[in-house]
Amino acid sequence: MIALTPQLGELVTKTAQVPDLETAVWKVLSEYLELKTKALQAQIAQFEQKWDVSFDGFARKCQDNSLGVDPYSREVEQDYWAWEQSVTLLKHYQTLEAS
Repeated sequence: MIALTPQLGELVTKTAQVPDLETAVWKVLSEYLELKTKALQAQIAQFEQKWDVSFDGFARKCQDNSLGVDPYSREVEQDYWAWEQSVTLLKHYQTLEAS
């Protein structure tokens, strides 16, 4: 169990618009996960639209050099790492939401 200062407890309950602190914390966290999940899904959709393939397909095309551009270019590498991060975080957040 963690202890919150009275000011933080009040902020959490006001933010969640519920009087019970534990319920408020759960509500704030679940809403945060929902927002993060939606943002990551949007980011992933942008990459899928840009490259016209899923992340797994993108990774395979990078590996077998069939992407149509240099897989070692700055743009491809930046997209690869950002896309991989988004996919990994999305899976993590979805696991948290399911528990």
